[in-house]
Amino acid sequence: MLVQRCLEGDHTAYRQLYERYSRAMFNTSLRIVNSRHDAEDILQEAFADAFQQLSQFEKRSTFGAWLKQIVVYKSINLLKKKKINFLEIDGSSDRADEVSAEDTWYTVEMIRELIGELPDGYRTVLSLSLFEGYSHEQIAETLGLASSSVRSQYIRAKQKLLNLLKKKAVNEH
Repeated sequence: MLVQRCLEGDHTAYRQLYERYSRAMFNTSLRIVNSRHDAEDILQEAFADAFQQLSQFEKRSTFGAWLKQIVVYKSINLLKKKKINFLEIDGSSDRADEVSAEDTWYTVEMIRELIGELPDGYRTVLSLSLFEGYSHEQIAETLGLASSSVRSQYIRAKQKLLNLLKKKAVNEH
């Protein structure tokens, strides 16, 4: 196992771990912070921290899952440092508009691009849920919000994304 080889001082194993996980971790951070420069910095910091704390890796999960958690926390902490507010929203609708069959021409890349245009709080909640598989409760704990606020953010983010998709469809057709 690469982690064990790293703990034994094998420097090529460190490089192999980096090469195996860096692209996915960069993309995870980029979806949250929406800045290539910041995502690159977070990636380097996350790997540095992971490698320094490698002896604390308990193997209850995969190295990739453990590293992703570090990347997500560092990304969110950066947003908090930049004073990005995660809005406390109350009184939201429990239903987001559904995408109809005629809207299925959207490409994954187009949707990712439009997610990048969302306000930071919306983008972060939507990315953590859709791309990283976090539950609303996990997002709430990570961001220090009530679960109901995360659910509201998620619903509103989906509505805003749907509106951006519809707007793009009108402009392109």
